[in-house]
Amino acid sequence: MKGTIAWFAKNTVAANLLMVVIVAGGLISAFTVKREVFPEFDLDIITVTVPYLGAAPEEVEEGVCVRVEESVQGLDGIKRITSTAAEGRGTVVIELELGADARKVLDDVKSRVDAIDTFPEQTEKPIIQELTNRRQVINLAVWGDADDTTLKRLAERVRDEIASTPGISQVELANAPPYEISIEVSENTLRRHGLSFDFVARAVRRSSLDLPGGSVKTQGGEILLRTKGQAYRGREFEDLVLLTRPDGTHLRLGDVATVVDGFADTDQFSRFDGKPAILLQVFRTGDQGALEVGDKVKAYAVQAESWLPEGVHLSTWRDQTKVLRDRLDLLTRNGRNGFLLVVAVLALFLRFRLAAWVSLGIPISFLGAVWLMPTLDVSVNLFSLFAFIVVLGIVVDDAIIVGENIYTHHQRHGEPLKAAIEGAREVSVPVVFAVLTTVAAFMPMLAVPGNIGKIMRVMPMIVIPALLFSLVESLWILPAHLSHLRARDTSEEANGSTRRWGWYRIQSRVVAGLHHVIDHQYKPSLELALRWRYVTLAVGVSTLIFTLGLVGAGWVRFIFFPQVEADFVIAALTMPQGTPEEVTSEAVAHLERTANEVREEMQVAGEADLYRLAIATIGDQPQSSQLGGPVQGSNVNLSGSHLGEVFVELSPAEDRTVSSEALANRWRELAGTIPDAVQLRISSSLFSPGEDVDVQLTGADVSELRVAAAELKRRVAEYPGVYDIADSFREGKREVQLRIKPAAELLGLTLGDLGGQVR
Repeated sequence: MKGTIAWFAKNTVAANLLMVVIVAGGLISAFTVKREVFPEFDLDIITVTVPYLGAAPEEVEEGVCVRVEESVQGLDGIKRITSTAAEGRGTVVIELELGADARKVLDDVKSRVDAIDTFPEQTEKPIIQELTNRRQVINLAVWGDADDTTLKRLAERVRDEIASTPGISQVELANAPPYEISIEVSENTLRRHGLSFDFVARAVRRSSLDLPGGSVKTQGGEILLRTKGQAYRGREFEDLVLLTRPDGTHLRLGDVATVVDGFADTDQFSRFDGKPAILLQVFRTGDQGALEVGDKVKAYAVQAESWLPEGVHLSTWRDQTKVLRDRLDLLTRNGRNGFLLVVAVLALFLRFRLAAWVSLGIPISFLGAVWLMPTLDVSVNLFSLFAFIVVLGIVVDDAIIVGENIYTHHQRHGEPLKAAIEGAREVSVPVVFAVLTTVAAFMPMLAVPGNIGKIMRVMPMIVIPALLFSLVESLWILPAHLSHLRARDTSEEANGSTRRWGWYRIQSRVVAGLHHVIDHQYKPSLELALRWRYVTLAVGVSTLIFTLGLVGAGWVRFIFFPQVEADFVIAALTMPQGTPEEVTSEAVAHLERTANEVREEMQVAGEADLYRLAIATIGDQPQSSQLGGPVQGSNVNLSGSHLGEVFVELSPAEDRTVSSEALANRWRELAGTIPDAVQLRISSSLFSPGEDVDVQLTGADVSELRVAAAELKRRVAEYPGVYDIADSFREGKREVQLRIKPAAELLGLTLGDLGGQVR
């Protein structure tokens, strides 16, 4: 180490070349590194979803979930299997062991599930996929005074045009009911024409299809043959021929059935500031930058207002790039101010040129860390920017130590090169160990397992390279720059400008004041502490015990992952399954009214309008599902008339004095208890790693588990400060169970005939 210090001090070209390489590498990476709001990573979770339309949860559990669990049980790399049986769908969540090969396990799961031949006949093809913690960059809403068909048609156009924009590839509709053509056949009409329902269904399948017919080779070339008759619209289905009579007349589908070309009956709709709306979510993928995606979407939203019909608007909301941009601005501000403060403080005690070279360690260390970010697979996100802010005050410390010691040696004998080498060598060992101990403090964060560890690894991946580059800069680059430091010429300064002479006088007074504090306050205190060393040791140990006592007594709170205040508040409502859409809609309207009451209270208290917009959703919880965090990636987001959500976007934090958490608490008080609600959760955090307290009850009897869960919730609710208490059990809809009568069996009917006819 000491030999390389001398070599770089003597070879300033090599030192400057090293500095240029670090700076150039950092600047190049700064324009190419991936930028996102939250770091994206694999969740090590595989889901198997099997649609079983019309089936009750008990049927789904017996016919789907149990069979999938049995088929994948015992595969290498599987840590835990959790299944969820809901109406019309069964989902099995497979969590992988730490370090397991997700691709191999996914292939094994696919092979096992595809080999299952005992699924009920009505089940559809299993959907097997690996989950990711994908997050949207920005949202849009097509809203206004228009019917659902017009809004969805416009939303699809917006989706297609944004997706065709260079640099954007993933745009999805949220909470939009799917198109559906339903054929409603009257039983009386079927009897009148002597038809059956199955006959109509088979006739539609036979007449509405596209079928390749091979090819014909001719002298003019090869010609492909294709039977083309697939119907896509309601009017085309009405023209399908069901049968042809002997007299040549045709019976068409429109003669015996009502064809409805509309939407599926999913009870899904949204309101944007009280008007009907279709929501869109824009995601970034691959190496796409979140800031670039957000800017392009906002520019498109402004341009799209020119062609939208009157009364229909396109608005952006929940812009995640604003949070990222604010953190970038904060880092830039802190870095600039920190650099200026370091220069100013060092210039009060040292030469101005020396202070400038020492302060240069901040940008060099940061650019070195940025240079390695693509190699370490680290993006610019909220966590990496926080790591830069944390390390901002650390990276310059070793440069200050080295620079100050070189300055001391320079004052002793006035030889710049000798001062640079001796000064850097003298403190090289403590500086190296100071950096390495700090690196060692951050190293354990790289070994944190699970999905939380994949987030926490971002911080050491920034802090450690920045510290190591600061070590390189202070011991190799800085001595070379200070080896040309000239001795101060007092006669020149005496004859120099008034400004220079004035600064020298200020510097002299500051240095004299520092020496006075050292000689008259610090030195006597140090001598007293050394003289009474056992008392000093006792005071230190007592302070340590007192600090541990504060933590143990709860005076210092322990929070695993603190809430990050967001510029929005979300209320997610879950009613019992089977709840009519009208009941859920009324409960959501109650949440909207209470949210407006909070708004009015704050305005009466003198606050400006705190709300930017409000969005109510029935049939889904699209925004709440985006707050899940990595440990909640296994949650199954189902839609239904029992789900509702109210999203309130607030004005920026710098424009209001009330925190989003305070607004959420007041909203929770005014909302109160909603009758029959299974869960009402009001959140104001930007990111949630999971529930604060999570208790899992296991047992063979579901009824006993429900009783235990109810008692546990009752007891937990007695503790002050506890709210949003809920369990994961969701009771299914009421059902009517059918059995065939013995008399029907004598007539040749079977239970299968009954089930098929009802279905």
